[in-house]
Amino acid sequence: MRSCLRLWSLVLCCVLLWSAVPVAAEEPAHIGARRELFVDDWMIHSLDNARQELHHPQPQEIAITYDGPAEGNTSYYVRILKDGDKYRMYYRGSHYDWEQRKSGHPEFVCYAESDDAIHWTKPDLGLFEFNGSKQNNIVWSGIGAHNFSPFVDTNPACKPDEKFKALGRGKGGLYAFASADGIHWQLMHDKPVITKGAFDSQNLAFWDEHRGRYVDFHRAFTNKVRAIMTCTSEDFLKWTPPTLIDIKDSPPQHLYTNATIAYPRAPHLFLAFPKRFVPSRKAAWHPDPKNNHPGVSDGVLMTSRDGNTWKRWDEAFLRPGQNQERWWQRNNHIAWGITTTPSPLPGEVPELSLYAIENYYVGPCRLRRFTLRQDGFVSINAPYTGGEMTTRLITFDKSQGDTPVELELNLATSAAGSVQYELLDESGTPIPGFTLKESEEFYGDELAHTATWKGNSNLSQLAGKPVRVRFVLKDADLYSLRFRNE
Repeated sequence: MRSCLRLWSLVLCCVLLWSAVPVAAEEPAHIGARRELFVDDWMIHSLDNARQELHHPQPQEIAITYDGPAEGNTSYYVRILKDGDKYRMYYRGSHYDWEQRKSGHPEFVCYAESDDAIHWTKPDLGLFEFNGSKQNNIVWSGIGAHNFSPFVDTNPACKPDEKFKALGRGKGGLYAFASADGIHWQLMHDKPVITKGAFDSQNLAFWDEHRGRYVDFHRAFTNKVRAIMTCTSEDFLKWTPPTLIDIKDSPPQHLYTNATIAYPRAPHLFLAFPKRFVPSRKAAWHPDPKNNHPGVSDGVLMTSRDGNTWKRWDEAFLRPGQNQERWWQRNNHIAWGITTTPSPLPGEVPELSLYAIENYYVGPCRLRRFTLRQDGFVSINAPYTGGEMTTRLITFDKSQGDTPVELELNLATSAAGSVQYELLDESGTPIPGFTLKESEEFYGDELAHTATWKGNSNLSQLAGKPVRVRFVLKDADLYSLRFRNE
């Protein structure tokens, strides 16, 4: 009996000692005035009858058909970028001759441009000869033409004659290119600047403004599966040793390309749109049944906050759809680069445009435009029965002048749906003046709605203080938030 009492006394002492140890308080994450999306779970503290829902781009018109003299049915690796008021498109011009079972002509880098990212033209540049004529849209020929991938260099230290830079595959690795105008290009070095990897893909790099460095993403193979490597550079010529990105718990799958960007509306977030290749599946349709190459493809969405650790949404972001030509081989390659375009609906609300290859190998190869709501990759969604999401503990910035700090929301409901919100302190207690009872009941569809509580939207008194935001949703979607202070 005494032994039992001693044992229970010991247990009680241990419990009391453990309970006396202070539990580390959650450190608030400072988000300043930046926009946060829900493409990962970084902002989410809890979900109750709500979920993260992946959305899908909607097909629109054919943006361009690759039927020019130096183009063809295997024109590929498309890059679209914005340069001032002009949009530029670069792509591989190539063709496969089915009868001869070989390439129909050498590979070139071809060029198109647009004023609105919807209607595209191919200028006659007169730079390189093809079939005895320079009347074509070729901007580069030779080394790197297979997968030439340019970008506008926004590095403040960039030289004017190197405003445009690019990577392209050559013997031994990736070579660096530069241009003052995006049309006339030259090699920056006679040797490859990145040599570790497998470069038969759209390998890319750009200036990462948020982190102040160049970042590269290129193909690698791991256990015979196509994967992605990354490295960084201060000057675009000397790169850190490439390492494989970590896609957490997603199963190994062939990621044929990566199409990585720093999302313009939230540049601290990397978004990638790899073409997922499934080589083990027989193509559902083939233009030449006698030579039925296996494999089907779709597009997926990935996101990262550091470029090394990624979340991959394993559900397809871009499905092949009902167009039979998209159901085989290397179709559904999402072009590198997204643009903002006006919606055709009344009011011309801005939306995102993405572009994807179809009719590959069949010919002529073409690029279709797809549209998506701004920030509309993933939402916090709740059904009609209602649901809740509470954010992690955060702090936000005050304004520099007299401008109030306001909570800006990108959200949408049904006619019978709604969204309400309240602010909580560190202990989870609703903050007076910003409680759910005082919140407006929002219903509608807005890209930049200002939250109010009894008509008040000014959150300046809470700037710098740790808070959570609790959302109560009914048949509604929340796409992004930010604490606007300008």
